[in-house]
Amino acid sequence: MRKRTIRRPVRGIDRIIRNVRHGRFERLLSGITAAGAAVTTAEIFFEHDKASFGNRWMWAPIAIGPLGALAGLAGYRNHRMAKTLLPAASLVIVANGVQGTVLHARGIGQKPGGWRNFRFNMEMGPPLMAPLLVTMVGGMGLLAAILRREP
Repeated sequence: MRKRTIRRPVRGIDRIIRNVRHGRFERLLSGITAAGAAVTTAEIFFEHDKASFGNRWMWAPIAIGPLGALAGLAGYRNHRMAKTLLPAASLVIVANGVQGTVLHARGIGQKPGGWRNFRFNMEMGPPLMAPLLVTMVGGMGLLAAILRREP
């Protein structure tokens, strides 16, 4: 006689872990992308405001960030939006992050001493790695678009 196993519904953290193991966390990652875009947009606004928006391109991540947050929320709520709107917005965010890295590198080079005075200009100039964090938010949105939706 075989022993019957009773399957209980998986709840809480165990359910999240099971979904991640099976590549089903499109909704969760879409929501994290929305939150990440909102938080980074606020941080970028304050940092660029501190620099008095001296370059007109400083407004680009401020304009793109809310679009990423809205696309992430739309992807959280709707499977079709997670496959269409979210990856499009995420590609724009990634492109803007790469552009920001180039602009920040140029800003470091324009400081007195340029790249020869790397350590000081890296600390006092535009943060070179900050735009790459924006690129990671866009990358999360792209990853969410290729994953399967949670049941």
